[in-house]
Amino acid sequence: MRSKQMAAIMKSFIIAIMLSVALKAVAGVPQEEADVSLSPAWVNHNPGPEYADEARDFAMSAGIERTAGGRLWAAWVAGGDNPKAYFILATSDDDGKSWSPPRMVIHPPKTASGLHHTVLVGNLWTDPSGKLWLFYSQSLEMFDGRAGVWVISCENPDAENPTWSEPRRVWHGMSCNKPTVLGNGDWLLPISLWDRSAINSKFSKAYRDLDDQRMAHWFVSQDQGATWTRRGGVKIPAPLYDEHMVVELKDGRLWMLARTKCAFGHRAIAESFSADGGATWSRPVQSGLLAINARFFVRRLQSGKILVVKNRPMEEREVRSHLTALISSDEGKTWQGGLVLDDRDWVSYPDGVQAPDGSIYIIYDRERKKEREILFAKFTEEDILAKDFVSKGAKSRQLISKGRGTAAK
Repeated sequence: MRSKQMAAIMKSFIIAIMLSVALKAVAGVPQEEADVSLSPAWVNHNPGPEYADEARDFAMSAGIERTAGGRLWAAWVAGGDNPKAYFILATSDDDGKSWSPPRMVIHPPKTASGLHHTVLVGNLWTDPSGKLWLFYSQSLEMFDGRAGVWVISCENPDAENPTWSEPRRVWHGMSCNKPTVLGNGDWLLPISLWDRSAINSKFSKAYRDLDDQRMAHWFVSQDQGATWTRRGGVKIPAPLYDEHMVVELKDGRLWMLARTKCAFGHRAIAESFSADGGATWSRPVQSGLLAINARFFVRRLQSGKILVVKNRPMEEREVRSHLTALISSDEGKTWQGGLVLDDRDWVSYPDGVQAPDGSIYIIYDRERKKEREILFAKFTEEDILAKDFVSKGAKSRQLISKGRGTAAK
């Protein structure tokens, strides 16, 4: 036992030395600053006027959730799709008719040498017990090659003054999409460790020891989020942030979909399958879903059908428009309906949640630097099949937030 402990200590020591050597090769980045992704971000539970609509200069959708009491929580990115990015959360208690000012902000200050602490991607999720979770990723200068996925949770998300747990680090990388609960009770969390092409030039020589782990990972919790361990992963061809999601098929396999840089010759979403709960995955190939190069949303609905929300590919131009919802009754082999949630240009990055009454809420952004709008649509399966907002309470283009500050550069 003693020899095993000594071996483990020596292994940790060697890894630490490797990381230190790699980072010291990056001029001007002290070790303590480079390790920001290992320390909790500053979570502001009482944001001031500097985060008001009139001050914000950018808006990128992150996620939406609905609590057991009916409160809507929305999260989005301000500051820019760049090293200045930070997170904002707001709520609605009237089904989205009105929204609170920012209720929580994750915006760490710069490091001592002036490097940006970036909080760029993440998502909200209500677990089966009703607890609200926020997963978010922090790094230096957008992506330093390692980054880190962090999580906080809230037991009373419907309270006047919700209380949140202290941040806990899950692993390296970025997590853009919600966990999925499998039939056996496991929680699967997607985490992507981006490839070297995404690393900021200040860290171009750092974290070479992680290069064989740059892929779309799946982390599992079997204790309701108390701990997370890596189960498996797969390298996506021509990756672009991965932004992967999963659906458990009725035959027990897991169906993963991921974003690529047109890896298969035209605009397609990659797919891979696992027959062992996510430990191993098939070679990624082109799926039957065509979409413009952007984030999409996929989820199994209460009816058993599968929902996908994505930008419709336009043959004549490469622009993010016509955000569209479709459903499948045959496990993703074919798709029906086609409800256009927003047909304007530069609408993107959907995330969603389904309420107990079957209503579906989808959050997205519009013209991140110009209009700086975060919006949502509410609809049902009936609306998707009718290709129109026909059900009671269905609505489109509902404003959550509009930044009115000086436009981001």
